[in-house]
Amino acid sequence: MLLKQFGGRITKGIRQKYEKSPNWQKGYFQNLVATSMDFKLKRLPGFLYRQIFEGKIRQPAAPLPIIPFNKMAFLDDSVHPEKAKFIWYGHSALLFRIHQKTILLDPMLGPDCSPIAPFTTPRFSENTLDLIDEFPEIDLMLITHDHYDHLDLASIQKLKAKTKKYFVGLGVKRHLAAWGIEADLVTEFDWWDDTIFNNIKITYTPTRHFSGRGLHDRDKSLWGGWSICTPTEKIWFSGDGGYGDHFKTVGEKLGPFDFGFMECGQYNENWPMTHLFPEESVQAALDAGVRKAMPVHWAGFALAQHSWKEPVERFLAKAEEIGLEVLLPGLGEISGIGSDGDGRWFEDFI
Repeated sequence: MLLKQFGGRITKGIRQKYEKSPNWQKGYFQNLVATSMDFKLKRLPGFLYRQIFEGKIRQPAAPLPIIPFNKMAFLDDSVHPEKAKFIWYGHSALLFRIHQKTILLDPMLGPDCSPIAPFTTPRFSENTLDLIDEFPEIDLMLITHDHYDHLDLASIQKLKAKTKKYFVGLGVKRHLAAWGIEADLVTEFDWWDDTIFNNIKITYTPTRHFSGRGLHDRDKSLWGGWSICTPTEKIWFSGDGGYGDHFKTVGEKLGPFDFGFMECGQYNENWPMTHLFPEESVQAALDAGVRKAMPVHWAGFALAQHSWKEPVERFLAKAEEIGLEVLLPGLGEISGIGSDGDGRWFEDFI
């Protein structure tokens, strides 16, 4: 099972496909701008100490509850069928109902996002894999990139029987194939590739990040975000990645957006170019023309050394300062992008 976690290997034929991408250079997928992921060794002892021994502030004192899934309410398209609704399950896992179709994005619902590490990174909520048993048939799964906190073997295996189609970043297909997903169900996307799915225009947008599941596949698959646009609404999921000019480009090409799910969490001074700090997340939303935003990539796992509430608290403070409208539904709550309120549910937990 441990070896299976690494996903699929790169064959000669697969590599030749990657080489046709303008974003593949010198044997790797590249960011649009120079991006350093250097970690200074002198910082390592202190980093590891905080990572292992200072966990109390980094995760809730008790498991975060999730509102039970109401299948009937979620599938009810009788009221405003042209309007999207969604459920957030912490971190980046989102279940959408759009134009009478069910779309699942980055469904990492497993209990541990460090399955190959010597120590676990446990989820803040319990029994989340059991949610999949209650989910309806999944018309489309969207996957942003192949990191363990976004692409989870256990979740994919449970979802396999009820998922009709997969849209993934270029290079992720080989992992799904290694896990038994039929090749013709999976479509790979390079940056700016788009398609029409049930009158929904779906576009894979660039981010400033990296990829890989093992020691030998760093940047051998692409990373990105997803634009989901219908005739009545424009929604954007920013994906993981640091700040850059690409946010303005996304807005110019595809925006403005009615709603944006903005990466906000798991940032650290040691990797400032590959994850957004909360204030940068708000600015990125402005750059892309997002009218209302929701911070994601928090409330799931402690992958950095900030407290578990810090991302949302800093995001809210900056959004209030510049006048960006924010939506903060609770875990498992059915919401629409037109829903009101910043719902500070997290304040009820230590």
